[in-house]
Amino acid sequence: MIEGNGPLYGEVRASGAKNAALPILCAALLTDDTLTIRNLPQLWDVDTTRRLLTQMGVAVNLAGPGAVEVNAASISTCVAPYELVKTMRASILVLGPLLAKRGEAQVSLPGGCAIGARPVDLHLSGLEAMGAEIELDGGFINARAGRLRGAHIVFDTVTVTGTENLLMAAVLAEGQTILDNAAREPEVVDLANCLVAMGATIEGAGTSTIRVQGVSRLHGAVHSVIPDRIETGTFLIAGAITRGQVRVTHTDPAMLEAVLVKLQQAGAGVETGGDWIEVDMRHRRPRAVDIHTTPHPGFPTDMQAQFMALDCVAEGVGTIRETIFENRFMHAQELMRLGAQIAIEGNTAIINGVERLDGAPVMATDLRASAALVLAALSADGITRVDRVYHIDRGYEHIEEKLRGLGALIRRVTG
Repeated sequence: MIEGNGPLYGEVRASGAKNAALPILCAALLTDDTLTIRNLPQLWDVDTTRRLLTQMGVAVNLAGPGAVEVNAASISTCVAPYELVKTMRASILVLGPLLAKRGEAQVSLPGGCAIGARPVDLHLSGLEAMGAEIELDGGFINARAGRLRGAHIVFDTVTVTGTENLLMAAVLAEGQTILDNAAREPEVVDLANCLVAMGATIEGAGTSTIRVQGVSRLHGAVHSVIPDRIETGTFLIAGAITRGQVRVTHTDPAMLEAVLVKLQQAGAGVETGGDWIEVDMRHRRPRAVDIHTTPHPGFPTDMQAQFMALDCVAEGVGTIRETIFENRFMHAQELMRLGAQIAIEGNTAIINGVERLDGAPVMATDLRASAALVLAALSADGITRVDRVYHIDRGYEHIEEKLRGLGALIRRVTG
């Protein structure tokens, strides 16, 4: 339940990045030694990954606030069952490490947010190029291999999880693997840095060509997860959409350059320091901005819904073109329930900004859509009820507590 009550002010700390934490947890499958992971966010998806690893016989133990020790020496099964995988598409990230380290994997075809087709064929063709035998049977990916062999793999399209899966497989493969048209996201770089700390030999992470020289074994390490750039951007928009002033700390401005440019175009004052970003939109109505989502370092698809919310109350007309996922405008219908003026034409949304939105019951359809509805509600007159907030718990740590710290009137209710 959210009651719009004017500008938000204050400081909020960014949590660790969900999209970095999940592959790094899976990377623990590549060694029999202990991988200690710090700055781990308390999220539903992180808990699902922990339960998936535990079900395989992997030891996952708390090691202080936001830290776990993961040891896969006692792994008892290489099966990732449908009950867990269906709720989180990132479960597919156990496939590469299991195959590379254990020589086999049985992984259910994944689920996750209903934002369009995200096929795993690029993962599978890459692993087959490295010598794996793969068959699909009864909704499962059944994979077997001796020691994987290095290969030159060119991705048809940029895929973050595909890059991560094959990167993890390649570190224990025999010889050199080259990944071309690889994803360049900061989360891919963070995974590579963790793998290097474990003894892998990797060059080019963060560019479109990654070279991996396989090693015979990896060892344990201690790694701290990077800040969550999408959570950071969401809180910055919370400041802008309410015409307030918000500083996000323990973050990295270099990871959000495309987002910060758009906030400046919207009329916000933007200041940055070594590990903080501040947005100042005090007493000013945002200006509409045009968004075109592209792979990193372009504008991130995971910030598209939040900027749509901002455009809903901005001055002028904003156009948002979504090029990554074909079904990622489901939040538009819910925003219109709050009084937004949005027209959808294929993969383009045209938003005619209104002065004010009005509170109403709305329903979250996916993770980032739920964040957009919360942002819109913060700027609306009256009370908004957002249902199905389990989506938001997949990617935002204690979001209502953090927003309350900025002055928001927001509370979680049941029934």
